[in-house]
Amino acid sequence: MHVFKIVPTVQQYDWGKVGTSSKVALFAKSAGLTDFHVDESKPYAELWMGTHPKSPSIIPASGETLASYLSENRALIGEKVIQKFDADDGNLPFLFKVLAIEKALSIQSHPDKATAERLHAQQPDVYKDPNHKPEMALAITPFTALCGFLPLVDIATYLASVRELTALIPRAILDNFLALVPTGDLNAPAAKQALRDVFSAVMTAPTETFTTQLARLVERYRSGSVYAEEESVRELLSPGEAIFLGAGEPHAYISGDIIECMANSDNVIRAGLTPKLRDIPNLVATLTYAAAPASRHVVSPVPFPAAFASTLYNPPISEFSVVSVTLTHGQTETHRAIEGPSIAIITDGKGTIRWGGGSLDIVQGEVIFIGANTATDLLATGEKLELYRAFVEA
Repeated sequence: MHVFKIVPTVQQYDWGKVGTSSKVALFAKSAGLTDFHVDESKPYAELWMGTHPKSPSIIPASGETLASYLSENRALIGEKVIQKFDADDGNLPFLFKVLAIEKALSIQSHPDKATAERLHAQQPDVYKDPNHKPEMALAITPFTALCGFLPLVDIATYLASVRELTALIPRAILDNFLALVPTGDLNAPAAKQALRDVFSAVMTAPTETFTTQLARLVERYRSGSVYAEEESVRELLSPGEAIFLGAGEPHAYISGDIIECMANSDNVIRAGLTPKLRDIPNLVATLTYAAAPASRHVVSPVPFPAAFASTLYNPPISEFSVVSVTLTHGQTETHRAIEGPSIAIITDGKGTIRWGGGSLDIVQGEVIFIGANTATDLLATGEKLELYRAFVEA
């Protein structure tokens, strides 16, 4: 069995979109989840597709986890991928998701591999695996996010005009930062340390002080007297645009629907905006403090080789890439054999996937696994067929 359907899982976090307004709920209705019914009063935040032990995908015919099945059928992962990513246990090197965001996620970052191993050893109840979590977010509706640190000169401009922010920072720390901004290399160790000191001061300000200053800032926004416009504070992505966030990059997703792919981990170092556990010391200690325009996080899509209707998003890590496919009625797309495994979700329309000796009909919301070294043909049998495919090659 080279290509087969798998059953994803749903996460109902507080920040998710509610009821059938959520693409997670919309897709889950068709994805084969046992006894799944949409409650219009509850949030549906994430759809997980993969082998992570927290919430693994299932083989519908047997009820077996995908990881268990793959451990018994190694050829579906491919020996090169097994060797490179130590995947003998059937765990894929990536985790594939759909996110439907109604309210802001936590301000957060993800650890690198060494930090993940240390945190897992120290706090296994909080950091539940020893893996890093670089991730890519690909917008499927207009998507808003906080992403990285602005260039230091822009931060200095905000500090000069937003008095509620400077009220949280001790004068010596603020003066040191402002003195460094006009000089030399803004990514030099001294500049990074100055940014770290400013960020740490803001994140560790007393709750009462922070609450008071935030209320004042909100009031000024409402009155239109703050220097910065909302669009310059938040970064808006249109459908088809993507960003990549490596280890130690601060971010917070604000609103919209995205396809998300990451290394196979659930490690998050959080700092606020949601009720989840905050870990300010580790967040402050592990950020890169790279200050640059948000454009440095953008993943520029390119055509998928030997295909006409497929677009490749290839971030600068080895665990995953994502290809999007959009076909209209009657069109067929051929994907070459890939040396590693893939997971694909159909996000719109219906069609058929064919491979040597087999075929499957597919509709919106269904999730399929494609084994290593399997060439496929995709045919749109409805008005359109749209899907996203995550894969890894050694």
